Amino acid sequence: MKSRLSQIACLLLPLPLLAGVGDPQIRTDHPWYPGELAFSTFERLFETQAKAYRSVTGRGVETDQDKALASWLWRNTHYAHGEEGLEDWWGKGFGKGGDVRSREYWTGLFAHGYGLCGTTHSQWTAEFEHLLGHGSGRGIGAHAHNSFEVFLKGGTYGNGKWVLLDHDLSTVVFDRDGKSLLSAGEVTSDWKRWTDRAFVPSKQNGWLVCGLHPADGRSFQSYNVAEYLAGYAGPPPMVYLRRGETLRRYVEPGLDDGRTFVFWGRNYNQGGIPGPTRSITWVNQPDRMYRSKTGAGNRSGQVRYGNAVYTYQPDFRTADYKDGVIDESSSHVTFDFSTPYIVGATPPNQSNWGIYEPGCRNGLVLAGLTDCTVSASTDCGKTWSKPARLNTQLDLTDLVKGHRQYLIRFNASAASLADSGLTIRTVCQVNSSVVPRLKSNGTDISFLASGRAVVSAGPTLPQARAHIVEGDFGTPALTLEVAPPRKGTPVTLYAAAHIASGNPPRSDIVYYLEASTDGGQTWKSMVDDWRIQRRGEEPSDFWSQSFCYGSLELDKAAADRVRVRFRNTGRRRILRAEAHLVYATPDSDSTRITFGWEESGRPRTATRVFPKATGVPKVWHIPTGESVETKWVEFQAIRVE
Repeated sequence: MKSRLSQIACLLLPLPLLAGVGDPQIRTDHPWYPGELAFSTFERLFETQAKAYRSVTGRGVETDQDKALASWLWRNTHYAHGEEGLEDWWGKGFGKGGDVRSREYWTGLFAHGYGLCGTTHSQWTAEFEHLLGHGSGRGIGAHAHNSFEVFLKGGTYGNGKWVLLDHDLSTVVFDRDGKSLLSAGEVTSDWKRWTDRAFVPSKQNGWLVCGLHPADGRSFQSYNVAEYLAGYAGPPPMVYLRRGETLRRYVEPGLDDGRTFVFWGRNYNQGGIPGPTRSITWVNQPDRMYRSKTGAGNRSGQVRYGNAVYTYQPDFRTADYKDGVIDESSSHVTFDFSTPYIVGATPPNQSNWGIYEPGCRNGLVLAGLTDCTVSASTDCGKTWSKPARLNTQLDLTDLVKGHRQYLIRFNASAASLADSGLTIRTVCQVNSSVVPRLKSNGTDISFLASGRAVVSAGPTLPQARAHIVEGDFGTPALTLEVAPPRKGTPVTLYAAAHIASGNPPRSDIVYYLEASTDGGQTWKSMVDDWRIQRRGEEPSDFWSQSFCYGSLELDKAAADRVRVRFRNTGRRRILRAEAHLVYATPDSDSTRITFGWEESGRPRTATRVFPKATGVPKVWHIPTGESVETKWVEFQAIRVE
């Protein structure tokens, strides 16, 4: 049975018809880093990958091999090697309680943009699930390394073959004739020869073996584990901006003053700049990858992280503040917050993992002339932090860092906050490769807002547990229930389960995701005959876990609460599960977009207001000049009378 707080926070109370801007996105005509509208869904991503691949190689993407290489090219130029900050998946503390790898595709791409070998390749399986079909990508254990294989069909591959497609080491290996890609097993059989850059380089069709470092080939001297369905994809990344809220995204770390570093990853402190970075990568030099003779090279700070800063000033003098409210009374007001990025932190010291230590700052900062107490919750209102007094300024970073959603409760009435000037500032880490960039000599920008937002039961175990209506974790079946806030209309349901599927995995077990919009009376399937497929060449060992995930478009007449049921025919335990409900916001405001950039070192800005979305992208031209360097882009929800 849910607690009253859980019901308030997670089922959400009806409120008056409101607005804000749901899912504002832009795309520039930058050839490599156009921004989210170019790749915020798999359909958009594949179109963007194909365009880049054709531009670079002159080839189309009709075959499985070309589709795979287009994906590989794009990931090499947008995602780097590095140690990301962990999420508290199990409610036991960061890095504790169970499998700690970040396996969700969109969070990996949008919030981090970097990960270790096992992390990137686990996430990447979800992309190939959509690109080439069920179970077409798998992680594989190699020598002190986690690599990747994709199952290609057609042409020289006939009915199908696993082939090596390693993003983390920027490596593919063609046969001697340059016709087909080799499998990990084939490379391992003679790894010194096959990974030698000097061995028949023409066979590589322009793709350098071990493109990051020539010594990386030793990672392929063994091949011993297969990880099936090792990652998953949740909902596409969406932002919901409330009236009075801005979102500014920075391409480089430092924020406005150039000295405030907020991140969620290992502090490499390279070049005197704290936080994650990578010196050997194709990111920020994509034009050099194809037909390279020497590799990516080593340059300090080749890629770092960006930031997404949400600044919310709710207007308590009008009803506009209700855009962000999920519950209020004469003695309190509760706001919700969610993001496709991840709340960062300025650590208290220069240690590698200072982000996990107490005393972090700048992730969540409140300011206002009031004297009320404030509490925060990161488990959908099931538990709350000890009330802290907001007098002028209050830093609550330690309570919400490393999360993608939180609730914040002000123990005062809305009327008493009317003259407070309350500001809620949340600073997140973002992959700089997904921030829209301007180009030199004129830039065209397309804008679209779908009018949608996301409410989530998860991804952490405590967040999902607050939504359980039947069953439990650690058993073969459970049911979650989620509802949209503020009279939103349910549109699409996404769900995923982390399952103890066993070693070796059995192909006869069927995993089910089912949705109900009538309180569990009837159910619709979200996945079709979901099994762990065993095919082609296999090593001798396997990962004992896997994911089942999918989505379902909901009927327009769907109820205001949606359930998702997880079960399987093999009585396999569900270790963790999550549900995400995409909903249509009741109305839409206009969006003010501002770019900040430099031209030959001179600062420039440009602003445009886009009216309510119509479903057709609107285009804006900025007459940029020479030597353009994008600094930031800002969205703001505004009411246009």
